[in-house]
Amino acid sequence: MVTGNGGHSRVMHEYDVVIIGGGAAGLSAALVLSRARRTVLVVDAGQPRNAPAAHMHGFLSRDGMVPGDLLTVGQAEVQGYGGEIVQDAVARVGQSEGGFEVELRSGVRVTARRLLVATGLRDELPDVGGLRERWARDVLHCPYCHGYEVHGQQLGVLGDSPGSVRYAQIVRQWSDDVVFFVPTGTLTAEDREQLLARAIGIVEGNVAQVVVKDDRLHGVALDDGTLVRRDALFVPPRFVPNNDILLDLGCDLDENGWVRIDLSGQTTTPAVWAAGNVSNPRAQVITAAGEGSAAAIAINADLVDEDVRDAVRDFGSPGARLSRHASIRHQLAHITKEQHPCRTPPQRSPLDHPPSTSSR
Repeated sequence: MVTGNGGHSRVMHEYDVVIIGGGAAGLSAALVLSRARRTVLVVDAGQPRNAPAAHMHGFLSRDGMVPGDLLTVGQAEVQGYGGEIVQDAVARVGQSEGGFEVELRSGVRVTARRLLVATGLRDELPDVGGLRERWARDVLHCPYCHGYEVHGQQLGVLGDSPGSVRYAQIVRQWSDDVVFFVPTGTLTAEDREQLLARAIGIVEGNVAQVVVKDDRLHGVALDDGTLVRRDALFVPPRFVPNNDILLDLGCDLDENGWVRIDLSGQTTTPAVWAAGNVSNPRAQVITAAGEGSAAAIAINADLVDEDVRDAVRDFGSPGARLSRHASIRHQLAHITKEQHPCRTPPQRSPLDHPPSTSSR
């Protein structure tokens, strides 16, 4: 068993599945696989993307829950079915005979028949003073996650990325007072018409910083000294997947730089799956959990296929056949006795006469 920090053993441990990433996707997969009686290890670096957020929204039956509480409950559920969780990070993953060898930064080495990578993504913010400090408080990225909590307030949208005009139109759903901040000369005539048609204010210029008073967002300052009063600011970040492990394993990427997966989450590298934000930048917490569950079901089915192939191969030896026939006869006799204690014994089964192993 892999233990916590300070108590790691350096003996090689073997698992059916190693899950890299202990967020909603990784824990959901671990729960399904542990309940399927697979040996599972979750390697959790302890850096969840939504850690700065005070509450999690949009997760049915868990709306408003503290993000860390969801992980605590999930970890306990996984461990209740025998799944193992270690607070550590992966230093190296290599392919080996029959699977993968995973080395952790602590020095522990484990092997896995299958891998699930659920390492998420990181948000890269524009170079504007104060954005990072207010992130997930009153500087927000997802209106579906945070829009209701600021609905009806004075909202701003920072528009310096492709698609930000449409993003502003979506934010408009939560307030009648929305201002779109955009660099001078970047709006098309069609963009401008659409924004004005829905009464979205347009402020053109370079945003210098966000202004905070009494630990609350006060407004957005331009580099010419203009201050526009706002209560919250939506900023579409640049999503960067934490996919170094997938790249090292040779997984293909699509035209946008995200790992290619099928409907179950399987990558183009055999025996490797991905789930959550590492492969889907749009996945919210509930979506990531669902993707983890789907990947786990596919992984278990793939392992069953391998178990069948191994069993058939081993069954080919004469000794294995005789032993298996004896085991089946014993099971059938036991079942017959339990179900029909007063009936005459059934006719002899063909299994009572196993095939001869000698050649003719």
